[in-house]
Amino acid sequence: MQKRISGAESAKIALSTRAEEQVRAEIVEVGRRLYSRGFVASNDGNISVRLDDHRLITTPKSVSKGFMTPDMMVIVDYEGRKVAGDRDPSSELPMHLEIYRQRPDVNAVVHAHPPTATGFAVAGVPLTRAVLAEVVTTLGSIPIAEYGTPSTAELPEAVRKYIKAHDGMLLANHGAVTCGNSVFNAHFKMETIEHFAQISLVARMLGREHLLSREEVERLQGLRGMYGIASPAPVCADPAEAERDQAVCQVLEAPASSSERLVPDIATRVRQASGDGEIRLTYGELTALIADAIKNLRD
Repeated sequence: MQKRISGAESAKIALSTRAEEQVRAEIVEVGRRLYSRGFVASNDGNISVRLDDHRLITTPKSVSKGFMTPDMMVIVDYEGRKVAGDRDPSSELPMHLEIYRQRPDVNAVVHAHPPTATGFAVAGVPLTRAVLAEVVTTLGSIPIAEYGTPSTAELPEAVRKYIKAHDGMLLANHGAVTCGNSVFNAHFKMETIEHFAQISLVARMLGREHLLSREEVERLQGLRGMYGIASPAPVCADPAEAERDQAVCQVLEAPASSSERLVPDIATRVRQASGDGEIRLTYGELTALIADAIKNLRD
């Protein structure tokens, strides 16, 4: 005997169907935006969204993000098993699943290869300097997760180290990943990372960055509530604290200053790495010092 569906149950099913249709359309639109902005090429990148407590919907493998249609999406459970769809899910689904496991507040994940940000990831240079007030307020710091072979368990393992404290990170020699309360929110954070990387690159090519002071960073952090911005973790009061546990807080390079809100980065270029008197410089710090020296000679 066929079970009769009540009016309330029928309405609930219809609402769920409409919600799923909207999510499919949103994923297609975000894929189109990623492709049009050059954040992905060929079949690069992947997108996923929570549907409910048992299922999520994700992009299929081997399809350009600029040419997807809603019917191509794949529904899986939180173990990665396919529930519905004619195609197979992205091979990088395990990274998405790990983010959802670690972040119950996250409803969407976007992975892409934005060129400038990926260049920083390839160079091993994290976007952790307090340079732009908007980035400090929204994302905080953008670290680099250690290299993991794509489509293997290494990548979720690398992401796990940072994801509790960060909504966006670079992936060493791979790209970037962001998460948010919606697929558009996660996409906007990817845009922010690439925009920040472009500005940071230009500033470094010009020879210097002025950093926001730690006091200014704390002030910006205090404005998050007013702007309705939720952050997974605060900026570390003591950077050594984050070295012990990356899930506790975010490391942000912001020099202390008792009077200035903007501080020249000269003080951060030379770091005492050990007690034996050894001075270590990154390539960027060395070139910045050389540029300053040449400028001073010309003056």
